[in-house]
This record gives sequence, structure tokens and C-alpha cells, in this order.
Amino acid sequence: MSRLPKWLIALLTLALWRRGKAEGSEQEDGDGRIVPEGSADRRAESWVIALLFAAALCAAGFVVVYAADGLGNRTQLFGIALAVCFALIAVALIIVARHLIVTEHLEEDYPEPGGDPEEQEAVAEVIRESGSRFTRKKLLLAAGGTAAGAVSAAAAAPVLSLGPLLDTSRLQETPWHRGRGLVDDSGRALLADDIETETFYTAYPEGATEEEKDQIGAPLVVVRLDPSALRLPPERARWAPGGILAFSKICTHASCAVALYRKPLYAPTEPRPALVCPCHYSTFDPATGGQVIFGPAGRPLPQLPLTVDGGLLRAGGPFSAGVGPGWWGVRRKRSI
Repeated sequence: MSRLPKWLIALLTLALWRRGKAEGSEQEDGDGRIVPEGSADRRAESWVIALLFAAALCAAGFVVVYAADGLGNRTQLFGIALAVCFALIAVALIIVARHLIVTEHLEEDYPEPGGDPEEQEAVAEVIRESGSRFTRKKLLLAAGGTAAGAVSAAAAAPVLSLGPLLDTSRLQETPWHRGRGLVDDSGRALLADDIETETFYTAYPEGATEEEKDQIGAPLVVVRLDPSALRLPPERARWAPGGILAFSKICTHASCAVALYRKPLYAPTEPRPALVCPCHYSTFDPATGGQVIFGPAGRPLPQLPLTVDGGLLRAGGPFSAGVGPGWWGVRRKRSI
């Protein structure tokens, strides 16, 4: 056999050397892995992406329901939106843990933080290698970021609605104006002659729409006192015909409903009738225009002037002050 040219021998030697080096590198890389490489599971990835985007839609739905005033059963819709949102996120995380994370079984504990740098690097390498099954990392990160952003928006919406970033002027709107009649919870008109002393009545605006009924200034408490016992401010001298007084039913401390009427049983400690909020026991004196005589409330109950028209009780004008807790007026230019 004729001898091969030297240049051909050199090329063959170079090719064999490069091939051997590549095989050695692959073998070295395979032996150097801490966690075995896992096979891709695109179906599981698709489920995770879909679940995260669906969770984002549910969280966005919470914000929409919170912002919409005309929807019924809003409290139930709030709960459904958040429950479904968190359930979808939980299912997505379970799928990730079971199908997309490569697991290993170790008999020894992971090293404590701050220990041997080589051991800490090994732990970091385990974390990096455990995600070898992910093939659409950017899309998964986008889905996770969208879900996290939507959940954050759902958490922020109730906080922002407290103000002052959003307009809270609607909280001061009430359905009461001069001439509007008072009715009970069944819609029956309240007559002046039907209001008895030592009795507590709840009243609503006559012919109120659903939106008006939802306003915090809609419900009233109505009581009757002996006209000689009234100590109202001079400008309210004609606000209580026949000793009949009306006040906002919303406590000025924390917006609970004033639902108790204290009738004096022992003069030294209970000298006169009073309206009581059962939440924190703020107590208001109707005889003096709803002044606070006990408890944490910071201002009087707003009083509604009354008139009698053909025996029917009607509003004589708007409330004496803004309805609701006192802290609503902290950042207003004019105190409520």
C-alpha cells in the first residue's frame, strides 16, 4: 500500500483529536450535573400558563366589580373572584412542583447559609438545574407577572378608594332634601302622630331608588322627646316639630349603625334618653342635637330637620353636617 501524504495524515489526526475532545467534554458535563436533566413537558407548561392568565382575569374581575356601583350581590362576587383567583394560582403551582421541577433525594441536609462557599454554590447549581424542564421561560414569566400584577391591583383597589387619591365626594351625598317624606322599611309613610316617646324608629327616603338606598346617608333614626326637654342650638329651634327628631343612623366613629335607644332606668347614671351605637358604645344625646356624651365618637350625629305636612313627616332640608365617621373630613378643606 502506498504511503499517505503527510498533509492527509495531519488532517485525520486533527479530526480525531477534535472528536475526542468533544466527546470528553460531553462526558465531563454529564458527570458534572448535580440534578439529572429532565425531559420537557410542554403540556404541563401550557396548563400553567393558562391557569396563571385565568387567575389574572379573575383578579381583574374583582377590580371591575369593586368599581361598578350598579351590580347586585357585590360582596358575593368579591368572594367568588378572589377565591377562584387564588385557587387557580394554587393549581398552577402544584403542576409546576409535580411536573416541571426536577427533584432529587438527598440523605443529608442542605448546608446552612453562610457556610462553605463551594457548598453554597452547589445549592445554587441545584436550583438552576432543577428548571431544566422549562422550555418557555419567558412566556411563563409573563404569565406569572401578569397574575401577580392583577392580584396587586385587586389588593390596592380597596385601599385607594379610601382617598385622597380617588374622589370621595360621593360619600357625602345623601338622598335627603326639603320636602322628601319619611317611610319605614316597608315603604309606609311615617305620621307625626304615630311617633311615640321612649320608642326608636328607623326611617328611609320616600320613593328612593336602589342607588339612593345604598347611600350611607339614607337611613335615619327617629325619636320623640318632650319638647320642654330639648336643648337644641338656636338655629335648630324649628327642626323638631312636636319634639320629633331625626338623625343619621351612621355612627360618627366607625360607620356602624346606631341601633340602640337607651331609656333612663336610674337617674344618677342615666339622666336622659340617648342613642347608642352597639359596636363601641358611642352614646349621643338627641335632646342637644346628637352631642356625644360617651364613647370614642369624635363629633355629634348629623341631624335632619323635620317638618309636618298634612300629618306626614318630611325632611325640612339637608343634614346639619356630613354623614359618616369623623376621619373622612381629615383631608377636606372644610371640616364635615
